[in-house]
Order: sequence, then C-alpha cells, then structure tokens
Amino acid sequence: MPKMKTKSSAKKRFRFSATGKIRFKPSGMRHGMSKRSQSTKRKARKIGVMADADARIVAPTMPYAKKKG
Repeated sequence: MPKMKTKSSAKKRFRFSATGKIRFKPSGMRHGMSKRSQSTKRKARKIGVMADADARIVAPTMPYAKKKG
C-alpha cells in the first residue's frame, strides 16, 4: 500500500499536543490591528485547543503526526 500524504495546509496550521489534542494559532493577527479591540488582540495571542468535533475532521489530514491513543 502506498504512503498516505499529509495535507500541506494542515501541517502548516496545526500541531498535536503531548496529550493528543490539536493546537492552533487563532487567526486575525496579520494586519489591520488598529481596527481590532484590545481584548480581541489579547485573545488571539494565545494558542488555542481545537474542539473534539473539529479535531475529528482535521486529524485524518495528518496521518503521520504524533497522536496519543
């Protein structure tokens, strides 16, 4: 059976945590900061953890990522 390919868009955007959850950087921090509120900018600095329902969609796009369980 041939190797499965990892989606390039997924490997650039998502990482697996040590416990197997998918981590991501929130969007909206590239340009146009003056029109965003300070609280929005603060929230977008943190690394987010993806919800389980969304993680089930994203996980198959990275077949060789280090996953738990």
